[in-house]
Amino acid sequence: MYRWETTRAALAQRVFATIRSRTYDQAAATADTLLSAGLTTLEISLTTPFALEAVTTLVREVGDDAVIGAGTVVDAVSARMAIDAGARFLLAPNLDEAVLRTGHRYGVPVFPGVATPTEAVRAMELGADALTLYPASSLTPRWVADLRMILPQAAIIPVGGVTVAEAPEWVASGAVAVGMGSALTDGDRPTVTKRLTDLLDRLTDPT
Repeated sequence: MYRWETTRAALAQRVFATIRSRTYDQAAATADTLLSAGLTTLEISLTTPFALEAVTTLVREVGDDAVIGAGTVVDAVSARMAIDAGARFLLAPNLDEAVLRTGHRYGVPVFPGVATPTEAVRAMELGADALTLYPASSLTPRWVADLRMILPQAAIIPVGGVTVAEAPEWVASGAVAVGMGSALTDGDRPTVTKRLTDLLDRLTDPT
């Protein structure tokens, strides 16, 4: 699959989950709940114990039914390890040219972190497949709308502090998707399933 095809598939639902857990088992259980509820994209943060093993297991289990990525990929070494584990996209809170080069060398999309117009332009110059706006909690959906007035080609993904209530507003303001952590994943299986189902319904018409 080409990078652009993977990127399109990863962002198709306009939301993906960031799983950052204290244990491997907790990460696996959270992923199972989300995937069973219909989510088609998630990433395992490399801050999770045995994150690479979790990525490998999930990729093997879901095949082409979902897009599994790696998050908090802050340097080239981590990028290569994540790719070797089977990650289909790399997400980072920072902008590191070596991560972009490594991902693209192996045909894997990279979503580096940006927080200013200067960083957004630099990331696009380096070939970023989309831009992670991090931390989104420090900005507002209006920031995305304003940025896209001058950079309409910028594919922005707010991550970090995005709530269920705010997610449709971010998308309506021009974000291509949102990344969500505990706001989406916390709770028991029925609670998470209902929350995700309701959110997916709202994101089909974010206005």
